[in-house]
Amino acid sequence: MITSKDYDCNYENKWCPGCGNFQILAAMKEAFAQQQIPPEKLTLISGIGQAGKTPHFLNCNMFHGLHGRALPLATGTKIANNDLTVVVNCGDGDCYGEGGNHFLAAIRRNLDMTLLVHNNQIYGLTKGQASPTSSLGMVTKLQNNGTPSSQFSALAIALAAGAGFVARGLSGEPEHLTELIVKAMNYKGFALVDILQPCVSFNKINTLSWYKERAYKLDDTDHDPQDLAKAFQLAQEWENSLPIGVLYESAGTPFHERVPNLKAQSLASHRYDGKVMADTLLKNL
Repeated sequence: MITSKDYDCNYENKWCPGCGNFQILAAMKEAFAQQQIPPEKLTLISGIGQAGKTPHFLNCNMFHGLHGRALPLATGTKIANNDLTVVVNCGDGDCYGEGGNHFLAAIRRNLDMTLLVHNNQIYGLTKGQASPTSSLGMVTKLQNNGTPSSQFSALAIALAAGAGFVARGLSGEPEHLTELIVKAMNYKGFALVDILQPCVSFNKINTLSWYKERAYKLDDTDHDPQDLAKAFQLAQEWENSLPIGVLYESAGTPFHERVPNLKAQSLASHRYDGKVMADTLLKNL
């Protein structure tokens, strides 16, 4: 019987007290335990940032990559070994800024993996400049006159790019967030969960209380997750209301089923034959 404690490790955690990452980490452990995923079958990939540190605090396979490059690493991992459960942890700047083009490419490929974006609307690791999800006009330590860029609407962009599973969670609703992570991981294809969370050190606007006052849970009786038009509408709600839950879910064809050789078996299972490879290369010269 696997419990959340089986994913514990002894690395010292330097997140600020009150950081939403703690609740996200706890929700992840609970989600993994509910699915009885052995630590050796779980692989976490991350980029750079406070969210990027998440795999350090879990007992599992992990790879801590470069800024914005978590999704290419996860793509290679999943293609090489489809038997692994691959979960990606990114921050809003890491994923939607430096990694924006990789974000779109991952959606198009539709590899069977789960992307958890820790969205605190600020660059926390580098001490408080505006991120892609900071609101227009938000004053930060660097943008003294307010950020001049419009807010990146990640959920709407994911829907427009063809993502089959798009959800929003809130770190302050850990049980609900656990449910969302389980649903995302059980989806056959690329699943995005954008997780709103407070940054207690550098974002004094979007606090936990600010989120709590605006967040409301989507009810299956009021919202059909297969309604793409309604999902677009919900994705663009922001200032006065924040829907959390599954905005959109529609079945698609995962990447491994699109490629015959990968459908037959994982790349890591293919037998290496140097002579066949050499003959193939010579024929293509």
